[in-house]
Parts: sequence; structure tokens; C-alpha cells
Amino acid sequence: MAEKSLVITNINDMLNLFGSFDANIRIVQDEFNVNIVNRGSEVKISGSEADVSKAYGCLESLLRIAKNGDDITEQQVRYILSMAGESDADEIANLSDGGICVTTSGKVIKPKTLGQKKYIDSISKNTISFGVGPAGTGKTFLAVSMAVRAFKSHEINKIILTRPAVEAGEKLGFLPGDLQNKVDPYLRPLYDALFEMLGAETFAKLQERGSIEVAPLAYMRGRTLDEAFVILDEAQNTSPEQMKMFLTRLGFNSKMVITGDITQIDLPHPQKSGLVEALKVLKNVGDIGINHFTEKDVVRHKLVQDIVKAYENYSNERNRKHHG
Repeated sequence: MAEKSLVITNINDMLNLFGSFDANIRIVQDEFNVNIVNRGSEVKISGSEADVSKAYGCLESLLRIAKNGDDITEQQVRYILSMAGESDADEIANLSDGGICVTTSGKVIKPKTLGQKKYIDSISKNTISFGVGPAGTGKTFLAVSMAVRAFKSHEINKIILTRPAVEAGEKLGFLPGDLQNKVDPYLRPLYDALFEMLGAETFAKLQERGSIEVAPLAYMRGRTLDEAFVILDEAQNTSPEQMKMFLTRLGFNSKMVITGDITQIDLPHPQKSGLVEALKVLKNVGDIGINHFTEKDVVRHKLVQDIVKAYENYSNERNRKHHG
């Protein structure tokens, strides 16, 4: 039986670490099969040597987050557990340094995983960035946050958000209203992200002024986009021709972010995905960042992470049998 102690002198940090009704500590105990108790300012961990060491590392990371003044969430606890032994406490704790922008409700948008942090850094550093991975990893939301930050700091004059309007099971012609009404349902997630960052009133004013444009991908043809932050969402549903058309719209002093999930392609068989092709064609081109998210980067409900992982395992097993 091994034992390790963590000394915490600040009562608020202690309460934050343990969580409501010791919920955070129970998750760590269950994961590593250790016993964690606190005696005054000391937190004692006991169990097998390997498990105690891992649990101690996780608590250390969580304590650093608490010391940064951030509330520890169940999602953060589970993420740190999933990264046990892969990253040091400093690297994970530094995720809560600074922030990208602030929502209308006063919430500071920050990367929550190392994958998200690399993605943000890639967008800052490169002219074109790809964010590829499963649902719930924050690909679109973080890209919109970076666009709003660039707009507010006058680095660009315009934000353009676009998606291919792939008819997933329903024809646009049967939807009521004019073309804008027909494509709006496809663009809803982009509107939602902008409303959260800017508020509906500011968004409406900026859209009216032409500073923000939310449009289907077909509207991009024949344009050159200067001094703009352009986001192409759901890029797995572009054709190779559409992807090439989009990428060649790049103008001076502009940034582009392309997001998608190559496991969710809605294109009719045997049409190829422009995103899949672009990742192969552009992998060695400078000033282009390619970022792959995994199920560890899912920041929605824990069950979403479990679902993504289950589908990934199923797909891998099916491929193994097919090629075996």
C-alpha cells in the first residue's frame, strides 16, 4: 500500500478541487481505485503505487486549475483522467490562461483540451487552418470565437461563415420561403455561435452593414475575399471542385478555417469528399495547419464522448474484418 499527500492551504481551492458533495474526488477514486481523504490542509491518497502516482498527478493538475481561479467541472476532471500519464500538469493547467473572447453573458471562451489549444494556436499562426474531428470538439465554435476576436481587434473587416447546403434527406425545393429561408436551417449552428458571442442585436446590425455574412457555399463562387475571416463548416460535404473553388477565394490579409468530420459524409455515393482530398493534397504546403481532434477533445456531455468512442471502435473493427 502506497500513500502520497497534497498540501492545500487555501480553503476555496480545496472546495473547488473536491467539488459539490465531493463529486470530483469520487470520480478520481473510482477511476484509479484509490482512497482519498482530507485532514485539514492535507489531502491523502492511498492505494497501489502506480494508481496513487496517477491519481496524485491528476489532483495536481486540477489544483493548478483551481489556483487559476477557474471552477473545476466534471468535464475537466474526466479530461485530465483521460490524459493521465500523457501530459504534464503544467501543460493542462495552462489551458485556463487568458481567453479568446467573452460571450454576451460574460463567459470567457477558452480552449478546454490540449487538442483545442493546438487548434487555436494553429489558427493564430497560419493563414489557412483545418479542424477535423468528431461532433462536440468545438471545431466551429472556437473558429467563430477566433473570427470575432480578429474582428473586434480590427485585424479583419469582415466575417464570412459558410456551409455546403447538402440536401440530407429533404429537398430544398419543398421548404417554404425564398432561397435565404431555405438555406437558413443549414446555417443555424453558425448563427447560434455568433449570437452567443455578439448578441442578436449586434449581430443583426453587423449583418445589415455587410460586416458579417452567413451564406451557403455556392455564394462564394467568383469572389475574392480580402481582409476577411472566412469559416467553411461541414466541409466533409463539399465536392473536390467546391473545396478548390473555396480555397482559391483567399484574398490579402485574410484567414480561412475549414472544419469537418470525415466520418459524417452526407454526399451521395460514389461522390468524393473535398475535405478528404484537401487533407491529402495540402499536407505539405506551408502556412496551412491541419489539426485532428479525437474523442478526448469532446467537450459536450460525457455520453457524447462515449458514443464517439463506441462508433470509432465499431468502425475500426469492421475495417479490420474487411481487410483481414
